[in-house]
Amino acid sequence: MRLGLFIALLSFLALQGWAQKITVSGVAVDKETREPLPFASVGIKGKSIGTITNLQGEFDFHIPNDYRNEILVISMLGYVNYEAPVWTLPANPTFELSKSTTVLNEVVVTDSLSGGDILRIALSRIDTNYPMKPFMMEGFYRDVKKVASTNISLLEAAVKIYDEDYAEPRNKYKLRERVRLIEVRKSLGYESRFTAYFDQDNLLEDLLLHNNIRYRQIEAREEMYNAMTRQADSYYNGHEIYVIAHTKDYLLKIFVDKQDYAIVHLDFETGSSNELVGKKKKLVSRFAGLRKTIDFRPVDGKMYLSYMSITSKVTWHDIKTDELKFETELFQQLLINEVKPNTSERIGGTEKMRNYGLQYQDQPYNKSFWDNYNVIKDTPLDKKILEDLEKAGPLQKQFEGGNN
Repeated sequence: MRLGLFIALLSFLALQGWAQKITVSGVAVDKETREPLPFASVGIKGKSIGTITNLQGEFDFHIPNDYRNEILVISMLGYVNYEAPVWTLPANPTFELSKSTTVLNEVVVTDSLSGGDILRIALSRIDTNYPMKPFMMEGFYRDVKKVASTNISLLEAAVKIYDEDYAEPRNKYKLRERVRLIEVRKSLGYESRFTAYFDQDNLLEDLLLHNNIRYRQIEAREEMYNAMTRQADSYYNGHEIYVIAHTKDYLLKIFVDKQDYAIVHLDFETGSSNELVGKKKKLVSRFAGLRKTIDFRPVDGKMYLSYMSITSKVTWHDIKTDELKFETELFQQLLINEVKPNTSERIGGTEKMRNYGLQYQDQPYNKSFWDNYNVIKDTPLDKKILEDLEKAGPLQKQFEGGNN
């Protein structure tokens, strides 16, 4: 699929006044296969803003007009970066990324480091590789809820996230970040009776707590180190990458920069179990599986969260017969589109979002804000999701009606 690229100067009313922005739109593909590259990082070289491509490799990237002479960079694990000055981009490009020679040649491991050795070093260097001073992140959050084969709701939020540092917390499951909601929009499906079968807690807080690096949730013990195996090396953002994995009982795959042992990417997947999750009316629920992806990117010499996604599934059974009635699925994404290191800005108690569901913290729908905000381009909401959601009417109208 090709998507024309346009560069246009846009004037829009921001929260703090009028500002000029450029919108760069395009699609990233593998140079040889022409296959789209999903969730590739898109940014400006040396700057703290960025976005990602969607499942079709497409993106819209809103950048300050001042950056028109800067370098656009597209990065993807296993590929050589695409780089070009913003002002030189042609009228109708498809951004072609080439696989790195490291990946193509499947380099044979020649060093003596084991998977456990690499993990041990990477965990020991979190305090060095990640921020140890206060920072602020601006981000885009999305969740989609599905019951059986039908998508029933969509919620999106623009947020600010403040954190003191990446110091190891005393409680690995208590949120350290402070979050401020800037804008929220939701589909009418949030009024569905089936939303009762999902957690009513603050799902964004739950997602943040899944940052295994920030919360030191990877066990630093010998059994874990011994279980990690080496896989073929990879390449990212100009650096060779170690790839290590735990494959027994669950999959944990970690990508580690060879230069400084910073963790740049993490994949986790586990299957179903008989673990009881909850009870609702005459049904009980069981955990049915979870998939997680976490990306980090460098800003001013430190690694910051760039993207997270989680898909979690739960099955619902008759409390007496144990007959399967239906399955629920929650898909969550968080894109960090700007990082502000060493910030003096804080999020005070009155600004902090509440710890109950975001669907109850909605605000009047602000279309002009969303038209110029860096989000994950809507096409990950594939035809089936849009078809399901728009049974209640056009999504744009639902945003307008659901936030008033």
